This record gives sequence, C-alpha cells and structure tokens, in this order.
Amino acid sequence: MYAVFVTGTAGSGKSLLTSILKPWYTDKGASAIAVNLDPGAFSLPYAPDVDVRDHIDLQSIMESYQLGPNGALIFASDMIATRLSEIQDQVDLLNPDYVIFDTPGQMELFAYRQSGPFFVENFKCDLRSTIFLFDSTLVSTATNFVSIALLAASLQLRLKAPQISVLSKRDLGGDQWRKIMEWSADIQALEDALAEGKDGTDYLLSSNILRDLVRAGFEYELIPLSSVTQEGIIELSATLSRIFKGGEEVED
Repeated sequence: MYAVFVTGTAGSGKSLLTSILKPWYTDKGASAIAVNLDPGAFSLPYAPDVDVRDHIDLQSIMESYQLGPNGALIFASDMIATRLSEIQDQVDLLNPDYVIFDTPGQMELFAYRQSGPFFVENFKCDLRSTIFLFDSTLVSTATNFVSIALLAASLQLRLKAPQISVLSKRDLGGDQWRKIMEWSADIQALEDALAEGKDGTDYLLSSNILRDLVRAGFEYELIPLSSVTQEGIIELSATLSRIFKGGEEVED
C-alpha cells in the first residue's frame, strides 16, 4: 500500500487533485481510495472513502469548548493524530494499492503542529510521498515563487517524505505558467527575474534565500498540471511510480 499526501496552501487545488488521482489509478487497474483529513471541509469534489469528519465534529468542538471557528480548527487539527488508529483500521479494511490523503486547507495546522507530522510518519504503509502544489496564481512573480519554494522546503523538512512539486491551475493566467516553468528549471532565469524588481532589500533577501535553497539541495522543477484537462497527470503518476516502484507503471 502506497500513501500519497496532497499538500499546499489554502485554495491551491488539493481536493481537486485528490478527486482526479483516485479515478486515474482505478482506471489503470489499481485500487485507490481517497481520505479526507480536513475536519473543517464544508464540501468536497469527491466522495471520501474514509473521512476524518466521521471522527471529529467541528461544530461539537466549538460548542463543547466555547471556541470560535479558528480555535476549533486548531483543536480539531491536533485531534487528527488521536484518530490515526481508527483511520488506519478503515484504510486497512479497504486494502487499497494507493491511499490519496487530502490534507487540511490550512496547511500550517497540519504541517507545523505535531499532529500532522506524527500522522504521516506513523501511518502504516509500504512507502509514502507528498505532493506540494505551487498555486500558479500565487507564484506568478519571482519573489512569490521563492517564498512558496521556501514554504515547500519547510514542509518537506517537517513531513520527512519524498516530495513532488506540482504547478497547479496551469489553465489560469494565460501563458504565465510557461514563465513559471522556466524559473523552476533555470535558477539563473529566476535570479534575473528577481533582479528586475525595484526594491533592493527584497532582491537581496529573496536571492539569498534562493541560493541557500540551491546549496541545500532543494530542487523545484515543477510538473505543470491542469485539473480541467488533466494535462500533466501522466507525468505526475510516472514520478510517483519512480518513488514507489522504481519506475514500474500500474497496469493498463
């Protein structure tokens, strides 16, 4: 059993990608399930096979502990780790080849508190990987690209799993995604774009962050993905296959 944790900033397209990955694998002859780990999700573009909301009720938390929505979300996110055994049992009963985890919309609650890393590390599976979504509407400037790259590096350090970087929403913004792809593949092109900024302080900070990331070995050559046309899904599944099976694809 292979576990894929879909991560990224709020609104980057995590749930939509989850809704695509599950049928992609099932259409190829593998068994796959979708697991919702967001206790605050109001609606989802897929029907979860396992749902943390069955174990954690946000409204009950608000009423029982007299918390507002934000406080209740923090409390609920901390509870995810306490429900690991129940979720594990449900997943094991279904016995899938692939488990696609749709992580909470507020990424910081999952990645930077103890519950998320504990869940990722202790979920029992053969191998695990994370997908980090670079939202094309956020990384349309060089400075924002470096900022999100730093966030992706931080997430990889927290979750301690092989990470795949994906450019989501490539359909939005015309051809801007091509420029973003150039930045991800050519560090010099990204540095040149940073240098075009008028603020010297911003340039010094962002360029130094970029160089430190490169020296540390973090690479962000993105896979462009369209959730509308599903362009890029073959490349994404092939990258996951290299992590999980050394390149062996699922059967057609």
